[in-house]
This record gives sequence, structure tokens and C-alpha cells, in this order.
Amino acid sequence: MTVHEDVKRERAQAGQKGTSTDDSPDARARSERAPDQEPRGALEGPAGAADELRESGSVGAASPTQLGTRRFVYAAYFGAAIAIAFLVSKVLDFAWVKLQSYKPAVGEARDDIIMPISALIGAGAAVYYWYRTRARELADEVATEMSKVTWPTRTEVTNGTVVVILTTVVSTVFFALMDKFWGFITNLVYGGT
Repeated sequence: MTVHEDVKRERAQAGQKGTSTDDSPDARARSERAPDQEPRGALEGPAGAADELRESGSVGAASPTQLGTRRFVYAAYFGAAIAIAFLVSKVLDFAWVKLQSYKPAVGEARDDIIMPISALIGAGAAVYYWYRTRARELADEVATEMSKVTWPTRTEVTNGTVVVILTTVVSTVFFALMDKFWGFITNLVYGGT
């Protein structure tokens, strides 16, 4: 029997009796600790290893909250692959058109050839940079730092936008009136028409 199973059994008994039978500091610490805060060393045996993998998110489908900031890294690599594929498709299309102008036998640009090649190049670039540990570590660090940013709420953004628009309108009206006023004064002084 593993330590993890012992802890579960003690918690079940404590829940039935209402109090724990063991009043040692270790038992109180175990009972106060949430199940997801079990020490990693307490999991032993094949069942414990499976529990550890399941808790770390390595087994089964991971929800977005389990992925943490890693989901942003995945999204960035996916977006970069799409962007690279798009740019490569435009370059290949341009190159094909130029080649056609020099050698008309080539024919018109064929998307059924250009798009798969572009997709493979985009996916290949994403995979290449995924396996470069320095690039992935940098992406992880950026995602971690961005998760620490305090983003404004919708109300704060709306209020800020309203302030900017009102300030722009008021300053535009003010400077238009000042321009008319000083134009009038200039015409009086210099007698312009």
C-alpha cells in the first residue's frame, strides 16, 4: 500500500468520525493540505506514478487551465506557422508568375501545388523552432511574463477611449476657434481681405 493510499484512507476515516485519530503535526499538515498539493515524493508504485502524471497534465486531454501559459506558446507557434505559410505562398505565387513571363510553357500559377508546399514549409519552420530549446524557452519566458501583466478591464478601456475621443473633439474645436480668432485679428491689423 502506498503512502498516497494511506493518506486517502486516513482522510476517509477522519471524515466518518469527524476528527482525526492521529494528532501528530504531520497528520495535521496532511489533513490541512489539499489533495492537489500532495508532495511528489509521497507517490510510489505504478498507481502513484500514474496519479503523478495525471496531476501534472501529462496524461489525458489537458484543459486550458492545466496548460497554463503553455497554451499561449502553442498558439504562438501555430500562428507563426500560418503566417510563414501565407508569406511563402505569396512568394511562390510571385515567383511562378515571373517564371511564366520568361517561360510561358510553365502555365499559370497553380494553387493546388503552391498551397501544400507553403503549408509544409510553415509547419516545418514551426517544428524546427519548437525543437530548438532556446527558442522555446524564450517563448515560454515571454508567455510567463505576459501572464503577470495586469490587463485593463472592459470598463477601464471604454472609459479611456471615451476620454481620448472627448479630448480630441474639444481640442479640435478649441484650435479651430483660435485659428478663426487669430485670423480675424490678423486681418484687422494688416487690413487683409
